[in-house]
Amino acid sequence: MATTPLLTVRNLKKHFPVKKGMFGKTVGHVKAVDDISFYVNHGETLGIVGESGCGKSTTGRVLMRLLEPTAGDIQFDGKDLTSLSAEEMRKTRRDIQMVFQDPYASLNPRHTIGKILEEPLIVHGMSDSIERKKKVQDFLEVVGLHAFHAKRYPHQFSGGQRQRIGIARALMTNPKLIIADEPVSALDVSIQAQVLNLMQDLQKEFNLTYIFIAHDLGVVRHISDRVGVMYLGKLVEIAPSEQLYEKPMHPYTQALLSAVPVPDPDFHKERLLIEGDMPDPAAPPLGCAFHTRCPYKMEICTTDIPQLIEQHTGHSVACHLYGSQGDNDIKQMEGSL
Repeated sequence: MATTPLLTVRNLKKHFPVKKGMFGKTVGHVKAVDDISFYVNHGETLGIVGESGCGKSTTGRVLMRLLEPTAGDIQFDGKDLTSLSAEEMRKTRRDIQMVFQDPYASLNPRHTIGKILEEPLIVHGMSDSIERKKKVQDFLEVVGLHAFHAKRYPHQFSGGQRQRIGIARALMTNPKLIIADEPVSALDVSIQAQVLNLMQDLQKEFNLTYIFIAHDLGVVRHISDRVGVMYLGKLVEIAPSEQLYEKPMHPYTQALLSAVPVPDPDFHKERLLIEGDMPDPAAPPLGCAFHTRCPYKMEICTTDIPQLIEQHTGHSVACHLYGSQGDNDIKQMEGSL
């Protein structure tokens, strides 16, 4: 029986105005998130990947309404987040929490860890001081730290320990959804594995749902049930994790995966090279945003924006190669992988 997704996003946009001159006249817009749609089921992890500047972190902040969306619809657990007042959204954030990228910047250096972890409980109405302190101690233990750490300050911890504290802070209100914005990118590889394993254990223990934003494809494969690939503010492909890694369809996804190093000096794989830099999001190219770098570019790519269409069960791609115009080129593309 089909279940209703915990989060459904339709046609989400976030455009930042570009202002010039003495009077700040708006002369254009940076389309950081440009008409994306996806869903997240209860208890699953959706990974969102892409190179720097593709809009993945902005997407996470817009979902939390830390940034206001320009357009679109965000349905979370039966609520339309875009229509909530500031006070209603503040209350709803009890069920949506965020783990930030930089564990050094996301914790207030003037506050003890106990005070940092108590703050969400105070904001959301837990007034009993004894209960708050007990919960702080419990969740420090849950993330692999000790109760006495509550009296220490952020500078007394390593990067991995600080990220554990950030995860504990996100868990304090018993949320349904956690948006993790590159939570391990600032950590050493050995510490990354510890934090990822911790997040998976917590997901099982507390029945959490994750949106895991990252640029490291290996990390995303390890933790995600499904993966969405973003390029220049758009979702270009979304599929179950293993399906995406075994048979990527979009040329951009293929190029990303072909660049992932394999820890075997004798293994040789074909590289799909893409040339040039990502276009200016304030002046994106007409048609497909990727056509300026795509080795399989066709005439239609320069004029028509491809729609995200399901090609196989659960596997959707936005690429003209999979329409009538591009059917003849697919075998050539697959043969180069």
